[in-house]
Amino acid sequence: MTSRVYRLHSTLELPLEDVYDYFDDPELPAEIESIDITRRNNTLIISAVPADDSISKYTPTAQLKASVTENRVYEEDPDAEPGGPNRGGGPQWGELEEEEEIESELVEYACFKGDRETVLQNTALQYEMFEVLCEVARRSEKGALTAVAATAEDIKAVRIVDGEEVPASVTVSEEPSDEQGEGGVDWRSNEFIG
Repeated sequence: MTSRVYRLHSTLELPLEDVYDYFDDPELPAEIESIDITRRNNTLIISAVPADDSISKYTPTAQLKASVTENRVYEEDPDAEPGGPNRGGGPQWGELEEEEEIESELVEYACFKGDRETVLQNTALQYEMFEVLCEVARRSEKGALTAVAATAEDIKAVRIVDGEEVPASVTVSEEPSDEQGEGGVDWRSNEFIG
């Protein structure tokens, strides 16, 4: 059995600069020789380059896909008192103070958001790129990655929240019985469909 990712959901966000910094010199699984990063407008595509020649150059290898957004990041004033004048309170009547403008900058963020096919595409080297995504999640300060993956040895649950790995488990539940499906329309032998 080859390793596979069966369920994945991601809400990860991290500065685009941090993503590029990580991929400057990443620790990659042995099956991945290197990573190609392509940016098309507001989409970032991170593709696996296989280390094995048995994978044809025409076989689409696994890739991570992220949307790129800009967020304004404000620097906090270290001298500001919580709840001080013109900060989070109501309107200030009487003397009007000249409010200082808070320093800010536009920062581009890579947002790995969605389910498996949205974030992790293609099956060749899929599990190995999932491991790369887990490394990205450990560097993320915001968002979560949850997944169910199977290796040759076992099934494992992965949950990384705000850069920290947290306990996760897989629960196996019963399949719905045939009795619950009765009363519905049997589309295969429906006399009205010809």
